[in-house]
Amino acid sequence: MKTLTSGEIASYCDVNLRTVIRWIDSGKLKGFKLPGRGNNRVLVEDFLSFLEAHDMPIPDSLKGVSAPSILIVDDEMPVAKSIQRVARRAGFDTYIATGGFQAGIILGQNNPKIMTLDLSMPGMDGYNVIEFTREQARYNDLKIVVISALDEISLERAMEKGADATLPKPFSNYDLTLVLEQFASM
Repeated sequence: MKTLTSGEIASYCDVNLRTVIRWIDSGKLKGFKLPGRGNNRVLVEDFLSFLEAHDMPIPDSLKGVSAPSILIVDDEMPVAKSIQRVARRAGFDTYIATGGFQAGIILGQNNPKIMTLDLSMPGMDGYNVIEFTREQARYNDLKIVVISALDEISLERAMEKGADATLPKPFSNYDLTLVLEQFASM
């Protein structure tokens, strides 16, 4: 579920940004506001439907666009679901694993762009998951975001092992969205 900003839509349609905002506010173009800042986002599918309904050309760069995916690894399902809600609002397809071994299976089957990872899990902990993924060349482009309630030293250790970013628990939806969007654009 990839999303577009109001500015991107204005550029595609060669119209003023205010025009796009009016389309969204009037309900002609289905959109939503990001939590925190209130910036508009539109799902690519909704934008494509809008273009078709108004006999407007579909930009070549949007033909066949698929959403980036994210693997959420956390043994606490309420936390995993919270991360999933934020990721979906930001336009990601999501997968959830409740442990390190399950994460390895989902990684191999789906090849996500980003993985969020808790460090404290029974069995294979987050450090082992980082080591496993960093030892395999096919996961070189995978971005790992550690989301943990452990102390700063533990988060630094995760970075040393190969994590790309860390967020302390509890995290803000805004901070998580920023990190995910940054890595999705890489």
